[in-house]
Amino acid sequence: MGRAQPGGGVRSGRTAPRGDARGRVTAAAAEVERVARLSYGRLVATLAMRTGSVQMAADALSDALLRALETWPVRGIPEKPEAWLVTAARNRLSDARRHDRVAATAQSHLVRLEEERADRTRGTMPDHLLNLLFVCAHPAIAASIRTPLMLQVVLGLDARRMSGAFLISPGTLGQRLTRARAKIEAAGIGFALPSPDEFEARLDHVLDAIYAAYTVGAEGHSAGDAKGAPLASEAIWLGSVLASEMPRQAEAQALLALMLYAEARRPARTGPDGAFIPLDEQDPNLWNARMLDDADLAMRLAIPNASLGRYQIEAAIQAAHADRRRGNPTDWTGIAALYRGLVSLHPSIGAVTGLAAALGETGRGEEALALLDDIPRDRTTGYQPWWAVRAHLLRGKGDVEGARLAYDRATALSTDPAIRAFLSQRKASMRRD
Repeated sequence: MGRAQPGGGVRSGRTAPRGDARGRVTAAAAEVERVARLSYGRLVATLAMRTGSVQMAADALSDALLRALETWPVRGIPEKPEAWLVTAARNRLSDARRHDRVAATAQSHLVRLEEERADRTRGTMPDHLLNLLFVCAHPAIAASIRTPLMLQVVLGLDARRMSGAFLISPGTLGQRLTRARAKIEAAGIGFALPSPDEFEARLDHVLDAIYAAYTVGAEGHSAGDAKGAPLASEAIWLGSVLASEMPRQAEAQALLALMLYAEARRPARTGPDGAFIPLDEQDPNLWNARMLDDADLAMRLAIPNASLGRYQIEAAIQAAHADRRRGNPTDWTGIAALYRGLVSLHPSIGAVTGLAAALGETGRGEEALALLDDIPRDRTTGYQPWWAVRAHLLRGKGDVEGARLAYDRATALSTDPAIRAFLSQRKASMRRD
């Protein structure tokens, strides 16, 4: 029986005219980049579920992407690029297995053909991402590396792009990721969902990874990174899948709500001239009303199974900000109380900085500055929000020189041109006594 060839039909209008070789190469390269950016995790998960090896799946997919760059300019971009890549990767895996054994059994061959037929019938790639996420959250993997490992394996992020989110140098993070992936292979970690006694602990890391992906994507999008918006959308999609599959998990519902509240404000984040507009100055009429309604629904779905969880508190904070769309003033006292609860449960630098900002808005600037000063300096040096909030508080206190220095540091650490311009303008608007 001959091997099935990757592909299927060719997309009409997706390639350049046959005589324009350079145009065909450019179109094919753009499509490969698009598919790799949007579907990397799903493709790796699909392959890994059948190979039992994340590394083998990633290697096979890399080979398939290279083959696409060679083949698509000649034969055209297939109607279903993802299915083409999976078939090509499976063929590559079959070749590798043939080097290890003389022939595959007829049964396994028939099973593979049936899987491919089912994939084509469905018209979409099967989603095994949740299983793959839980694999990366296995107890055998060091807790500190689980979240970045998920971002690399499932979403294809490299160490350079993730390092800022985890305050780790790209080189160090890359080495840790390599060791973690090797541990998955060596330990033979299964791809089934964890047992009930392990589920809760692993779920926390899965939620953290999805939120980290959203944060990296949203910040990258604001900074002009073309890959930022798709990554943020992919994170929201992952969150929706998790919430749908686990409706009784209040933290999963709350995470989805949190991301939707934040994403709904994006249209109001900059003005017509591209200038940054801070949250408390945004026009609520420009917020995405449908997305806010979806966020409210996710919050309501979390209530019957509510627990004391980080994402339920963070989502409640964002819901309080979103209440302005109903004509209500921002309840900074209530937001500060929520941040206090978050700090007691999850005392991250972000939570403490958020509490300081909320306290500043309630007229308790001295207490807010004391909170910021209590954070170890080695943790604040490269954390942009800490410097931005500190500048705002020092400005309110009348410490012009201290505020100027903090504004300079916050501006230097920002990757978003609009925020850099905003901070520079705030600094320039101060008057010396």
